[in-house]
Formats: sequence, structure tokens, C-alpha cells
Amino acid sequence: MPQSIFGESEYERRIDKTKERMREAELDALVVSDPANMNYLSGYDGWSFYVPQAVVLTPDREEPVWVGRGMDANGARATTWLEEESIRAYSDDHVHSPHDLHPMDYVAGVLEELDADGGRVGLEMDAYYFTAKSYTRLQENLPEATFEDATLLVNWVRVKKSDRELDYMREAARISENAMQAGMDAIEEGVPESEAARAIYDALIRGTDDYGGDYPSIVPLMPSGDHTGTPHLTWTDREFEDGDPVIIELSGCRHRYHSPLARTTFVGDPPAEMKDRAEIVVEGLNAALDAAEPGVTCERVEKAWRDVISKYDIEKEERIGYSMGLGYPPDWGEHTASLRPGDETVLEENMTFHAIPGLWFDDFGIELSETFRVTSNGAETLAEFPRKLFST
Repeated sequence: MPQSIFGESEYERRIDKTKERMREAELDALVVSDPANMNYLSGYDGWSFYVPQAVVLTPDREEPVWVGRGMDANGARATTWLEEESIRAYSDDHVHSPHDLHPMDYVAGVLEELDADGGRVGLEMDAYYFTAKSYTRLQENLPEATFEDATLLVNWVRVKKSDRELDYMREAARISENAMQAGMDAIEEGVPESEAARAIYDALIRGTDDYGGDYPSIVPLMPSGDHTGTPHLTWTDREFEDGDPVIIELSGCRHRYHSPLARTTFVGDPPAEMKDRAEIVVEGLNAALDAAEPGVTCERVEKAWRDVISKYDIEKEERIGYSMGLGYPPDWGEHTASLRPGDETVLEENMTFHAIPGLWFDDFGIELSETFRVTSNGAETLAEFPRKLFST
């Protein structure tokens, strides 16, 4: 059992809260296929999400049932808190099968064994790794079942973090600081973007003197030059040039828990316009962080940012943050609360968010972000890294 990661009592608490939500939704079973949610409920940690797998819960069974590929069953034994009877494996002829077999055929058999084949079954229909074929095969195998969309049922259980989860996120923040500094140190005129990415990756995995890092759910994002006018680009082998703005967005990862961090630097002396815009982003981010406390809504936090940028005749349509923590590729976000107009989610203590109020223009962009925890009376930023525009 992974006692060094979480104690069994923590998993039991998570299961209890999930079952409570299942009862509210009148579900007889829940099929969890999001790797982060599988990990959250069972502890399972393996790079096996490229084939269908699941954790199945029913209200009356004490433990969930892990279902995966036969060769991954030992991984479940190594990483989960489950007893042997709760680990079920399908044969390899179900994988990319030439015999019209599919892993969800096996999952359907597990649901039948659990007396849920004629009941209301919740599915994570919008999870990245739950395919249309998985859905249709469950329908074909269980014609008497009623399938309900339960995509975010477990995600909402995850939004408030335990003390141990927060410890891992703070450890991830230390890794984020080291990786950000490594990237800043590597960026200079004539250096290929890929060299800076190498330095960042080395720091992400090296971790700290006390512990190493895991692979993050998102690769380091590093647009430069004119490409900083758009987010979500990675690196090339292009060499940095004098006059290049460079955005770095990354996250350390510790036991699958993240603490994202973004900063912007400039190769050479930044122009006055970029300096001014960076100061606006910092002012707006500070205002949003100052507004975050229990009892306020997500949209109220975003409004604090919007009130600042509106003074400078700037508008931004996109959200400025989202709840996050535990994650697997391709995302560390929880897909629940967002810092945006119209989101009336009320902040509670120990919720965690990535606040990333970037501004993107035609010829450059600015990103500065912080991961923060909602405390009893405000916001605690997890990383300690200067909040400013950098230059090399």
C-alpha cells in the first residue's frame, strides 16, 4: 500500500464523499475513467491511460473496483490501497482487438457482477480518455442500464484539498521555482529554444535536494518573439534573438500534484510599452489575489482583475484562472471552478487555483501567474518568485 503517499483513511474519506454525491444523483454505480480521478479514489498511478481503464464504485461496496489491462494489474497492486478482490484485469486480446473485443465489454461484466447492470450508471462522458466507442460498447452490453453523465462528480469532491495534498503542492512549488530559474538562466541571445526547454526539464525532474520531481501533466509552454501574442505554444530549435519577449509557463509535480507558475522575460532591454503592460498585469493579479477569501465568488475575484485593467482601457474575455491540483496529461486543471464572469462558485478554505491573467497583443504577450490556496482569511501563494517582467 502507498502509505508514504496517503494513508488509507484519506482514501476512505474520499470514497465516502464520492458515494454521498452518488446518492444525491441516485446512481447505482459510477464508472470513473479520468486518470486523475482514478488516482484520487484508488491511488493508481501508471502510464496506462492510452488504453481503456476504470475504477468502478457502487454505494454498498466498501472498496471501489479497479479495472485495467492484465499487464497493468501488478501496477494496481503496487500503487493502490485495494485488496486483491478489488483488482480486475482484462486479457490482452481486448486491446486493439482483431476479434471485436473491447475493454468495456469486461467493465460491463464487472457492473453486472455488482448488480448494477439494470440500474443508473454514471459515466465520465467528457473525460479525455473515455471514448465514444467505450460508451457504445457499454450500451450494447447493458441494454437495461440507464447511463447518466457524471463527468464532474469526482472533480467537485477534489476541489478542497487535505493537509497532505497541500504539502505535495507546496513541494511542487519548490520545483516550479527551480525550473523557472533554470529557464530564465538559459535564455539569452543565440541560445536555441530547445536548450532552454532542456534546462527546464532537467530542473523539473531533478526537483530539490530533498526530493525529485514527477513528469508534469503539461509540457513547459515557451512561446517567444511574435508568438508570445498567443498562449499554449511550446519550443522549437529557433535561436533567441535580441528583442524577443519570452513566456515561460510550467509546473513542478510531486506525486501527481502540481503548482503552476508563469513569468515573462525579454532578451535585451524591454520597450516601454511592454514594461507598462507588465505592470498592469502585476497590479491586476495582486488585486485578484487580494480579493480571494472564503465566501466570495469566483466571478468576484475576476472582477477585481477586470476593474484594474479597465482603468487602462484594456479588455480581456478569457477566464483568468481555474481550480487545479492533481492531474495527468493532458491537463492539471480540475475542470470545475473558473475565475470568470458568471461563475458563482463560492470560495472555501483549502480550494486551490492557478491564477493566470495573461494579456496577449498582436506583437507580444505578457503572462504572470500564481498558484494559490484559499486560506481562512485570504490567499496563500505557493511559490516565491519575483512578480515582475524579467530581462536577460
